[in-house]
Amino acid sequence: MPPLSLTPLASLRLTTHYIPSHHHLPNTTPHGYPLFLYHSAFPSSTSPSAIEAHLPTNGIAPQWRYTMYQTTHYHSTTHEVLCIFKGRAKLLFGGEENPAKVEVELKAGDAVVVPAGVGHRLMEDMEGGFQMVGGYPDGCSWDMCYGREGEESKAEAVAKVAWLGKDPLYGHDGPVTWGRERLDKYGGGK
Repeated sequence: MPPLSLTPLASLRLTTHYIPSHHHLPNTTPHGYPLFLYHSAFPSSTSPSAIEAHLPTNGIAPQWRYTMYQTTHYHSTTHEVLCIFKGRAKLLFGGEENPAKVEVELKAGDAVVVPAGVGHRLMEDMEGGFQMVGGYPDGCSWDMCYGREGEESKAEAVAKVAWLGKDPLYGHDGPVTWGRERLDKYGGGK
């Protein structure tokens, strides 16, 4: 299988969002790592198999091909990597009632790093058949949390999830390995 063809970092359009906790959704507050949106990181014609072959080279275990749940949820035990290979959809990060929520339209060729604790859900599948490869750092297993009362211990656990050692797409010198100052210089910090 040919290697994943990535957009050169110098040309990548990257946006990052620091989303404060809201009600029972921890979002990025406990650990200070932003939501990363990689726009057109790879060609929209890329096969899911090519994505699944690439992610393990950077310590990410691909675990599913699916859409996104329509109910806001987060993971307290792991960060999540989403690589879109089909369709276009409107996604919501941070919780519906959060004044700092992020609503974004993403499409095939885009990727997302969703830090532990960040609420996320599908708002609208705009073309039908929206699909992603979902992966998690090697050795991590995911759980489902919904930002409800009674999940306080899970919300607190988010701060203890170790950050990624390599960027899921770009490896040792990719955006998730950069500090906030470099991200802001790059133009992605919000």
